[in-house]
Order: sequence, then C-alpha cells, then structure tokens
Amino acid sequence: MDISQLRAFLAVAEELHFGRAAERLHMAQPPLSRTIQQLERELNTRLFERNTRSVRLTASGRALLVSAQEVIHTIRRAEESVRDAAAGETGLVRISFSGISTYPLVAALARSLRASKPGIQLELSSQTFALPAMRLLVNRETDLAFGRWDGVPAGIAVETVMHDSLVVAVPLTNAIAQRTEISFAELHDEKFISLPPHEGSVMPERLRRFTRSAGYIPDIVQIAPDTQSALVLVSAGVGSHVTLASVAKNVTDENFRFIPIPGVDAEVDLTAAWRAEDTSRALRAVLDHLKKLEVSG
Repeated sequence: MDISQLRAFLAVAEELHFGRAAERLHMAQPPLSRTIQQLERELNTRLFERNTRSVRLTASGRALLVSAQEVIHTIRRAEESVRDAAAGETGLVRISFSGISTYPLVAALARSLRASKPGIQLELSSQTFALPAMRLLVNRETDLAFGRWDGVPAGIAVETVMHDSLVVAVPLTNAIAQRTEISFAELHDEKFISLPPHEGSVMPERLRRFTRSAGYIPDIVQIAPDTQSALVLVSAGVGSHVTLASVAKNVTDENFRFIPIPGVDAEVDLTAAWRAEDTSRALRAVLDHLKKLEVSG
C-alpha cells in the first residue's frame, strides 16, 4: 500500500460513492476505480461490495478503515510539524540565565511564549554568574544566554534587553540608610560585601572601578558566593553591597535599604546573547518575541 491508495480508499469508504469520492480527490472516476482495484489485488481481498446502485464496505474494508485513518492522521500531523518547525512555531530553545535580576525577564518570556507559541519548548538553566552561561553558549550547550559581559567571543551576537543601574544595599542601622541617593565618594567609609571576582560577575569590577575613581580602595570585609548570600550578610549588618536596581525591585527585607547611585555610566544593562550563525527558526521566534517584552530594570 502507498499513501495515494489509502487516501483513495478513505475517500470511497467515507463517501460510499465513487463519483463523489473522485470529485473530493479532484480526479476522474476511472483512475480512482483502478486505484481501488489495484489495492484490492495487493491485499488479495475485496474492500467494497459495489453494484450500479450502491457501494458498501466489506468486512475487510471495515478492518482497514480505522488503520487507514490513523495512518493518514499521522502523516498530516507530521506534515504540520514540519511546516510549524519551518515557520518557527515548534522546536526546543535552551536558555541559560544568571542572577536573580534576570528572573522577571525570563519568566515573562516563558509566559508569553506559552500563550502564543505553545509548540516552542524552553529548557531553562539558571547559572550563578554570567560567565558560565557564556561558556555554555560557546560550547553549543545552550542556544540563548542572558547576562552582563564586558566582552563576548567572536561569533556571538548580542542585544540589550533590559536597562539597569547601580544601587547599594545598606543595613537599616547604617547612618546613610535614610539617603535617597548616594555617590561612590560618599561610600568611602563603608565596609563592603563583594561577589568573587573570578566567577565572571561584572559587579566586583564595577565596585573596584568606581571606588578607585572616587580615590579609595574599597574595604571588602567578606566575599559572598552569590547575590542572595551577599544580601543575607547585609541584612545581618555585616556590611554594604553594591548591586543592581533590578535586584532591588525583586528583593524585600526590612533590615536593609537599597539606595540609588546615580551619575555613573555603569554599563550593567542586561544582554541577550546567541550564536550569530544559528539558523534555528524557533530561536528566531524567541528573539522576535523578546523584542516585544517590556521588562524594566
């Protein structure tokens, strides 16, 4: 059996009339009759009882009907899947992201895609810092990465997806906790909690850069493994921590306050990165969707 024979059989079986089945298949009746006869010869059984007045399925025809419908349905689904994949409507996109500041964007993207393109599956991977996410991208272990990098390898395309700025988290007991904004020069006497400088986080570099510009070396009293841990230490009164405005929007703790640090070109906007040569339609659909989101830092 081939597909054209099964389609011809189904048309006759559902219409129980060769003329109407031929019209449905956009073909003449004699070729349709020959196709059914050839199928019957190949199966060595009659599929229809037919005379000048009626056409009826035989027991063999009824036995073939369900299987033929399943085969044609499977073929249609396969054709639809191929068309959807070609149009970017289906596929798997692996996303790596770093830090709690990226959570709102990734969550909004996942919700939006689930509502409008349910055929695209997202595989999410959270990284502590941006550098591991970039390594995954370069090694082809992920398709799209979100993070903050001072530079990216050759062949990586990037686009800013969320603007951000710097704030400092200070214990509520700190004398400067009631300030509405502050400069790095005014943080001269603060004790700082920093992230590890070797893990690819841009924040330790920003802390060193701006305190050096203000004329001092920061007094770092403790290194925290990640932002969440650093803020726990701030809450405990150990010291202050320079972080992102987007973090401040997603963290609430009555034991410390976030104070904006205006007037510095911090270059801390959130960036999306992907391999420039990646031709995946699903990835392109995700990137197009990403541009429509309005998530602010």
